[in-house]
Amino acid sequence: MNSPGTGIFSGFTKLCKGLAVILIGGHIVVQLLPSSVTYLALIPARTIPFGWNLITGGYIEQSVHGVVVSTLGLLFMGKLLEPIWGSKEYLKFIFVINFLTSVCVFITAIALYYITRRENYLYMPLSGFHGVLVGFLVGIKQIVPDQELSLLKIKAKWLPSLILLLSIAISFFTPESATYLPTLIFGTYMGWIYLRYLQKKPEAKHRGDPSEDFAFSTFFPEFLRPIIDPIASIFHRMLCGKSEASTDAQGYTLGGTSLPGSDPIEASRRRERGARALEERLATEKLAAGPNSEESQIDGADNV
Repeated sequence: MNSPGTGIFSGFTKLCKGLAVILIGGHIVVQLLPSSVTYLALIPARTIPFGWNLITGGYIEQSVHGVVVSTLGLLFMGKLLEPIWGSKEYLKFIFVINFLTSVCVFITAIALYYITRRENYLYMPLSGFHGVLVGFLVGIKQIVPDQELSLLKIKAKWLPSLILLLSIAISFFTPESATYLPTLIFGTYMGWIYLRYLQKKPEAKHRGDPSEDFAFSTFFPEFLRPIIDPIASIFHRMLCGKSEASTDAQGYTLGGTSLPGSDPIEASRRRERGARALEERLATEKLAAGPNSEESQIDGADNV
């Protein structure tokens, strides 16, 4: 007989389960063979010639709490994101964000060494799935931005910002903040870059999500946006100036009026799909928990 609450821990996709096995397996390997960290984790001084650690580093968790958080985060956020994106796009997102985050962390470590001349920036083993996890939070911000989390009483769109703010605050009190903070920052930014400019959408004729609701300034409070927007617009024109010109040429807008398939309509559809997927998940979990609670009440009556 299933115990109450089993529904919460069901419905995980096969892909997420397979990736969870990789995370757990990688943790077991580095525990049994500590020397393997040298070859699997991202160690900037050894990335050349061990270039593969730009890929493997993101799937290696060196601590128990790290592998537990990463595995649970992968499974639960994957329940929402994979059905909406599709397995292929979900896997592509993980690979791209992991690789780009590792490249940025590698460059940052080299820069910090030349600035401070401290060799620990070159030889510290950097690893962990947390860069991809914060990328998932950006995906949730995009899909269900106004979904309120009952436990925290905040909307989903603020999760990436709060995680970064908390991590930066903690970094002032921890000596090893360089092992996690750059990964979290670049994981968030690379996740946004990918979803904003690169992700393919079968239902649209352009890449990414150019809607105002997913602009870079939405990561910041309202009073800071007048300062952030002019700076972000410079990079926006650099990254997608040509695509905007081609979009206008194809006639997605006419006299300021949005046509079918335009950005606001597409963003609305995406949020509706996300909300619908979340509601279906919650309904499934409630249905699974309902019979279990009834069985437990019957068992209690029999025992009396």
